[in-house]
Formats: sequence, structure tokens, C-alpha cells
Amino acid sequence: MSLDVPSFVHDFQPGAIHYGRGCVADLGEAMADRGLDSPLVVTGTNVGANPEAMDPVEAGLGDRLAEVFDETSPEKRIETAYDGVERMHDLDADALVAVGSGSSLDVARFMRVLDAEFRSLKEIRTEVEETGTVAVPDDRDALVPLFVVPTTFAGADMSVAAAITYPTADGGRAETIPVAKSNIPTGLFYDPELFESTPTSVLAGSAINGFDKALETVYSAFANPITDATAVKSLTYLRDSLPDLRHADDPAVMDRAVMGIVLAQYGVSMPEAYKINVVHAFGHALRNEFGLQQGVAHAIVVPQVLELIFEQVDGRRGLLAEGLVVEEDVEDEAAAVVAAVEEIRDGLDLPSRLRDVEGPAEEGLHDAAVYARNDPFIDLGPEGFDPSVDDLEGVLRDAW
Repeated sequence: MSLDVPSFVHDFQPGAIHYGRGCVADLGEAMADRGLDSPLVVTGTNVGANPEAMDPVEAGLGDRLAEVFDETSPEKRIETAYDGVERMHDLDADALVAVGSGSSLDVARFMRVLDAEFRSLKEIRTEVEETGTVAVPDDRDALVPLFVVPTTFAGADMSVAAAITYPTADGGRAETIPVAKSNIPTGLFYDPELFESTPTSVLAGSAINGFDKALETVYSAFANPITDATAVKSLTYLRDSLPDLRHADDPAVMDRAVMGIVLAQYGVSMPEAYKINVVHAFGHALRNEFGLQQGVAHAIVVPQVLELIFEQVDGRRGLLAEGLVVEEDVEDEAAAVVAAVEEIRDGLDLPSRLRDVEGPAEEGLHDAAVYARNDPFIDLGPEGFDPSVDDLEGVLRDAW
């Protein structure tokens, strides 16, 4: 019997993935293996001031550590990237080690771009206006080596995108997101002990973002058997850990959550075959219209998004149930999947209604639906899924 799988290309090449308690002790060895002598650590002020996170990293790097540049912020400002590159050159740093949340990782990725081909802010603005993005060298060797040490569950670690904000000529700010396969990290260190140094409320808020990557990978238009395997295994780990994250003292809960987030990202960030889709389109819309933080937006709308998908198409509900539903022989797999997602969200103590969080206004739901319909990610969802603006507005009103 032939294998009923369409032809596909899976060209996903992350750097070496290190996992385990205390694995950041191997940072120095990873540098030595590549002949690197002077790495600059890039992080934010909160993580930089947290000895539980920074002491193991600094100890792992040992005498090789050039300096800690702890100036990143959630706004991911290009000004910070410029300052960081200047510091790199002052110290003659030959590698970057990004520690913390997705914002620090994004700034470090953009620092690589500026280091490889420096452009002034005026030149960046012009390039974005003319091309819509900032060019990144195709050759990995043209970029300074980057090692990432995540401490949150946003799942942005294996990304090839470098989101950054910059001041516009009219005094506002805009975002550009250069994307290139070459800008994936050189090495990734997932140490559960460092995740434990992050406040639980921060972990819970970021966890739904990482979880959604596994969820959306399963029903993505670009799913393949490789990402099916990693995404479903991710869902099983996260199903058994995230609901207990806020309350459990068992280290195994954190270990499973970290491994679940590692697997959730695998194969997602591929420029020709992005796996994130419908939920992220809603996240972008709610952020744009109401300033809602993406993790909060995802937490609220995921159940309603799934219900709409299952209403229109199969959405690979059986495979989702394999990862999320404990009971066997479930009669209504779609309902069981939605219930499992709600259980995870509620276990993380995240909001479930738009009306309960600051920002959203009921009269703005239609505009948010229009934004979601026009978001390019909406069309990367399940085959045959073609929602109207009214369908998407219905999701938001159900979530209100």
C-alpha cells in the first residue's frame, strides 16, 4: 500500500539544540568548538538584574564573556540594536548570546543584520519604504554567530524573523520584520532551571503563544509528516504540564513544558512554508485595533477560532485529538479538542472574554475582523478554509 502523503520539501535547519537542566554550563564549550573567544550577552534590564538567570549563563561562558548588554525592551527598538552593534565593535565581540524573552532575541537577530551590512536609520527607512523590509545576507557565515537562551514560552527562539520597531519621519513608530533562513540561531540552549527563574505570571502569559504554534502546525496548509510528529508530541507534553504550571512544585512539570515548547516551534518558521496561520491573524488584528498583547488575544479567541475551523472544514481534528484528548473513543473529536484547549487556557489563569481585558471595544470588532481577513496569515490555514469577514466577526462576538 502506498503512503498517502503529498510530496514536500522540509528545509528547516536550526542550530544545535541543547536541552536539560544545567545545559547552559556548556555555553563555553559551544564557543570553543567554533573558535569564538568574546561573546556579548544581549538581554533586558529585568533578566539582566536576575542572578538566577544570569549567574549560570555567565558561569557557562566563563572568561570568554565580553560583557552583558542589558538594554533591550519589549518595544524592540532599532535604537537598541544600533547601541548593541556599537558595543560589539568596541569590545571586538565575535558572537552574541541572547538571553530572555522574544524581544531580546529579536534585537540580537537584528544586530546581526546591522553588523553584516551597516545602514543608517535614514537608509533603513528608505529601504523599508521601497522594498517593504530590510535585506538580510543569504549566507549564514556572513552573520555573527548567535546563541539563544530563552527564559519564556513565547516560542520565538527558532525563528528566522527579526522584528524591530523604528521611528518614522512623522514622529511615530513602525515595525519591520526581515525574514531570512540565514538568520536562524547558531545554537539554542533550553535549560528548565532558567525558565524557573522567570515569574510564573510571565511564563503563563507567554505559554499560549508557544502552544498555539503546535496547534496551528497540525492544520496548517504546509503541514507535513515531520511537523505532524513534532507538533502532536508537543501537544501531549503541553497538555500534561501547562494546566499545572502555576501551582506545581514538581520539576517534571517545567521539564515537560520546556520540551513541549521546543517541539512546538520545530519546522514552523520556514519562509516558503510558514505554519502559523488563523489564530495569529486574529492576534495581529486585536493588537492593531485595540493594543491587546498577543498572548492575551490568543488565549481569548483560540476556542472560537477552532469552532469556526471545525464548522467549515475537518481541520485535522483527529490528529489534534491525538495530542490533546486523553480519553479514547471520543464521539465528538472537535468538541473534545476545544474543551482541552479551554482547560489549558483556564489552567494558566488567562482571560476568556474580550470584555474582561483593557482595550477592546465592542464597536471596534468589525474593524478587527476586516483586519484579520486581510492578514496574509489567514490564508495559510487548513485547506478549504475560506472565512468571510462576517465569519471572523462572529468569532470575535462569541469571544466578547
